[in-house]
Amino acid sequence: MSTDRDGKKLVRSPSGLRMLPENRALGSPFCLEEPQWVPDKECPLCMHCDAKFDFITRKHHCRRCGKCFCDKCCSKKVPLPRMCFVDPVRQCAECSVISQKEMEFYDRQLKVLMNGATFYITQGSSEKSENVVCRLSNNHRYLFLDGEDHYEIEVARISTVQILTEGFTPGGGNSRATGMLIQYKPQGSDELLQMKFTTSEDFNSNKKMSASWLAAMHKVLYTDGDGCVCHSVTYCMYQAERCTVPPAGLLLHI
Repeated sequence: MSTDRDGKKLVRSPSGLRMLPENRALGSPFCLEEPQWVPDKECPLCMHCDAKFDFITRKHHCRRCGKCFCDKCCSKKVPLPRMCFVDPVRQCAECSVISQKEMEFYDRQLKVLMNGATFYITQGSSEKSENVVCRLSNNHRYLFLDGEDHYEIEVARISTVQILTEGFTPGGGNSRATGMLIQYKPQGSDELLQMKFTTSEDFNSNKKMSASWLAAMHKVLYTDGDGCVCHSVTYCMYQAERCTVPPAGLLLHI
């Protein structure tokens, strides 16, 4: 990966220190811009409990929503990686709950994807498969596949994902992700290509890592603009298990 993609700079804002990409166009798609703070003159009262501000009851701005609160309603300092803050920042009760949920997403799913996993990939209708290590780029914008060749797939240009599963039973039961079928458009082209990812047949730690990677990938693709994971592999599998005829896989449109 080029240093241009990874270049970052430390920026001081009214809310705190932020580590931002030098090229904002190459920043993580999960990042949020800092909100405009509600001007002090427009908030004589706490915007949650209506406490009147004075020399004792001071105003505090939530770094996530920009609204004005008293200390009681805006006392928590919580990490906010979506705005690239270096240290935990002051947030209101509602925003701190959202940010804490997002921390699990950053600490678990994104780390799994960036660490990578091993797959066999097959392109289009080809019968030839290649063993690769697939990982998410540091800026969360690309899938890097390294084997005999190097491939880069821009996540934003993936149009459909089919999670391949096995283990369905008529009465329900455990199932696991065994692969992924994606359709995507290469950079600079409108041609729709297809690539199939499959895990190794060996029941070992590599296969477990690949299954965890697939589950994390699904959450990344199905995270909305507010950082809420709308669907999960577990949920979709549960719905599929309730079908009369078990599907071969789960077709998911972005």
